[in-house]
Amino acid sequence: MDIGMLPVDREVFRMGTDEITVLATSAQSGDALFAVQVRMQPGGGPPVMHRHAPGEVYHVLEGEFTIYEAEAQAGVVRRTTATAGDVVALAGGTAHSVRNESGADAVAFVVHAPGPPMEGFSRAAAALAAQGSPSMEDVLAIAAEHGIELLGPVPGPG
Repeated sequence: MDIGMLPVDREVFRMGTDEITVLATSAQSGDALFAVQVRMQPGGGPPVMHRHAPGEVYHVLEGEFTIYEAEAQAGVVRRTTATAGDVVALAGGTAHSVRNESGADAVAFVVHAPGPPMEGFSRAAAALAAQGSPSMEDVLAIAAEHGIELLGPVPGPG
């Protein structure tokens, strides 16, 4: 693959209240990754714990994100707050959720590797949400189609 600058005109879409700015598509990276900037409003982020094959890296640029990560052997969900400058890596297959529990917007640079499962899910979920409030059955079907397992509610803050 040739090295080159990617287009400046960036695609932006919404997943719930989260604004996703696409920085590099799977196609642009030979399916190696899907890179985005996420702007999450207070209360934003997936309301459920989930797992998928791609790993993720979050570099927090502004605000703070709360990361919930399940420790399979211990049966415990660890809660961590990441603030501007922090980098959080989540291995593929890890049950997790990333939320904004603060009172201000939070922004992160996020890389999903490999890219196609998360890009496919993100685009399909955004398209579904643009049509109105999606049914849980539709959300579950899109998640399953892209290899994402929805596991249940995120534990309350604390």
